[in-house]
Amino acid sequence: MFTANEYIKVKSFDEAYELNQKRTNKIVAGNMMLRLSHRKLNKAIDLSGLEADYILETESEFKIGCMCTLRDLEKNEAFAKCFGPDISEALGHIVGVQFRNSATVGGSIFGRFGFSDVLTYFLVLDTYVNLYKDGIVPLSEYAASDYDNDVIMEIIVNKDGRKAYYESFRLTDTDFPVISAAVGVHKKGRFFAIGARPAKARVIYADYSEFPEKLSPNEIASLAEYVSESFNYGTNIRAGAGYRKHIAKVLTERLLKKTGCEKP
Repeated sequence: MFTANEYIKVKSFDEAYELNQKRTNKIVAGNMMLRLSHRKLNKAIDLSGLEADYILETESEFKIGCMCTLRDLEKNEAFAKCFGPDISEALGHIVGVQFRNSATVGGSIFGRFGFSDVLTYFLVLDTYVNLYKDGIVPLSEYAASDYDNDVIMEIIVNKDGRKAYYESFRLTDTDFPVISAAVGVHKKGRFFAIGARPAKARVIYADYSEFPEKLSPNEIASLAEYVSESFNYGTNIRAGAGYRKHIAKVLTERLLKKTGCEKP
């Protein structure tokens, strides 16, 4: 458990940003991963008073406040209707309901954890993070960037007609994933993200000129092979690199079939 000399419930994002510029201060978000650390903080920064736990739908996008919990997003029917029901598959294996009632979307995205189901899923949608200082940044760019002291205010997901599909492989149901995979289907092509490699997820794109909208079983296998070969894999206590690569191909094949892309 971390310790802090002072707890501050901020009244604005401006105050949160200013406090967060000191390395000894830290935003606690849902306090689910930070509490497992043994850090000594000067000031623990709480954003819960900023009314940033919303999910707002407009004609063109969803805006998800940084303090929205994973459970609230998991249960949001409008989001699932727009992007597909696999949001519950992406979030439903994360520890348990009590954990997801506290863990936040903003904290999960900011952490850019190698094991993050949340990051893997959102990368295949047209997702942006709205940062206090740097403004609106594509999630793919943010995920690849170094950690800094900016503050995520909200996550923005554009309604571009995309549907997201998600699968993961775990040793036990609520454990961290051994490997995770997501496919985003767009009218012009497909987006693929592989996470828990065990490095953090990243995304690639394949348009229909190379891999058509409808695929034969052999073409599905070839596309899954192409996707699995496009990422690097590592070894840790959960699995070896070769095993992860093989499972990434298997999950991608499953997801492609799930999208209904098979030729009749």
